[in-house]
Amino acid sequence: MYKLLKTEGLAKRAEFSTVHGVVQTPVFMNVGTLATIRGAVSSEDLEQAGCQMELSNTYHLHLRPGDEIIRSMGGLRSFMDWKGPVLTDSGGFQVFSLSRLRRIKEEGVSFSSHIDGRKIFMGPEESMQIQSNLGSTVAMAFDECAPYPCPREYMAASVDRTTRWLVRCKQKLDILSASGSAVNGQQMLFGINQGGTYEDIRIAHAREIVGMDLDGYAIGGLAVGESHAEMYRILDAVAPIFPKEKPVYLMGVGTPHNILESVERGVDFFDCVLPSRNGRHARVYTNQGRMNLLNAQYILDGKPIEEGCGCPACRRYSRSYIRHLFKAKEMLAMRLCVLHNLHFYNSFMGQIRRALDEGRFAEYKKWKLEQFSLNP
Repeated sequence: MYKLLKTEGLAKRAEFSTVHGVVQTPVFMNVGTLATIRGAVSSEDLEQAGCQMELSNTYHLHLRPGDEIIRSMGGLRSFMDWKGPVLTDSGGFQVFSLSRLRRIKEEGVSFSSHIDGRKIFMGPEESMQIQSNLGSTVAMAFDECAPYPCPREYMAASVDRTTRWLVRCKQKLDILSASGSAVNGQQMLFGINQGGTYEDIRIAHAREIVGMDLDGYAIGGLAVGESHAEMYRILDAVAPIFPKEKPVYLMGVGTPHNILESVERGVDFFDCVLPSRNGRHARVYTNQGRMNLLNAQYILDGKPIEEGCGCPACRRYSRSYIRHLFKAKEMLAMRLCVLHNLHFYNSFMGQIRRALDEGRFAEYKKWKLEQFSLNP
């Protein structure tokens, strides 16, 4: 259940109640592709960083260790000892990124595993079965994420097929949830809006999937090469179509700037690998912008990554020490920076929620963008 608490323009402040707990939105979902955050981060670390909802990948977990194994271990939450809600993506993005290894037809997609080359087939029914085995809180519909740029004729056909696949996803998940044997019999389904940068295709598709009365709606196929201006143009056109009483999820986004702009346009849910990926390469986020700890200016810098930050890295260690760890190729360097970035993102989302609670989001956004510009 999604309860709208407050609005400011199109921006929304809400509570998303699930069988696995309540999520305060807007929210950033920390990406644990293989049931873990890369960078030696545990589920306990996620709790301490303020993570509300974790995201894992259907495609990767199907290949390794296998969704049947995870089902036998009680589902994904039990497997990784994570107490909160989990969203699993459908596997579609990963399957369609394997352009040399896959073949699309109406039934689904045949592809070769990137691990061992074995032949695999995944369609709407298979994706729902895998996600049911994982027992996630929210399952994403199986869709085609068409490349950017993409010819209009291909995009229109792709979106039509995605709609037909969504119908099949809903039917299959209803059957699985009613079977009495599902890991999570109250699994929710989010549909995905596609259409690239074609506004009319996006709008028509959004209206069509809204008519299916799903648990939530995602906007996919952005942040795949188009400019930020194009992404915001599509959000301006599409986000207002989704009902205010349902969550809206912008997939794969993004930077703090992207999040602020998207919250203003009515988006509730975000995910991105940037906090962990950048952290593993010594790039950290602060309220004054980004820092690269490999820069020589930090050799004798005894300050923490950010003054006043309560993360494990900032509470005890200096920029100089963490830089040394990277130069010495010590795993602790990656761990500390990933933990800092996760803490930053979750604290940042908390600030956004407080600004919305207090009716000052527009003021907060302006101030925050000015802060970030100090160290772009």
